[in-house]
Amino acid sequence: MFMDAEKQAAPGSTGQGLAARLVKRLERFVIDVDIRCPAGRLLAVVGPSGAGKTRLLRCLAGLEQPDEGRILVDGECWLDTAARRRLPPQRRSAGLLFQEYGLFPHMTVRENVAFAAHPACDVDGLLATFGIAELRARKPAALSGGERQRAALCQAIARRPRLLLLDEPFSALDMENRFALRAELLRLKEAWGMPMLYVTHDLSDALAVGDEVLALREGRADPSWLERQTGLLRRDQDRLRRRLGPRPATSPPSPFPTTRSHP
Repeated sequence: MFMDAEKQAAPGSTGQGLAARLVKRLERFVIDVDIRCPAGRLLAVVGPSGAGKTRLLRCLAGLEQPDEGRILVDGECWLDTAARRRLPPQRRSAGLLFQEYGLFPHMTVRENVAFAAHPACDVDGLLATFGIAELRARKPAALSGGERQRAALCQAIARRPRLLLLDEPFSALDMENRFALRAELLRLKEAWGMPMLYVTHDLSDALAVGDEVLALREGRADPSWLERQTGLLRRDQDRLRRRLGPRPATSPPSPFPTTRSHP
């Protein structure tokens, strides 16, 4: 176990989760979304490049200001533009993992994770869970891209946030490690009962981990895009299975996830 009292929700959580309505005007389109992610659920956000996925996470974290909107996390108001209320990023209990990682270059892996860790966090146990315990004394420049990604994920989780925001968290990992870390992430979600938003370009990844999937296209929900892409994924999986041929009785399970429908 990598957390003390692992079965408890994140500190301060009332179990209500995330409820948000955000509008942000960009040069090419307007982000206009209504998000609901209950505690203990994972909302996977997919869509083409430039659809507004990362901007959405930045607005939730307080790194960008939407033009209009309201954000509630466990009933606490983080943003209400009508009431001119806005909590700064440092007062939002959000764990962030963006593509640029955000590790301090002068600190070791362990120092990075411990820097803002919650007192209940077992830092060394967390590093072991994500397979980087032997790297605790290295600095980010001495790590591979996948190792830096794991360290940054540990850093985000160590705060024991009330909302976890993940932007392409496993994009630099090989398939075996990606599947292993998926399982750890889902176990964490069940143990803490926190809401998670998981941005990915990989639709099979989104379908494998998401309790629900939100497809964004030019800043707005587009279920038809998700339906088209899911159809393409099914056909691609069928072609791969035909190329691989019948699976021997002793072979491991297929790495290709079975797609499933979402509300």
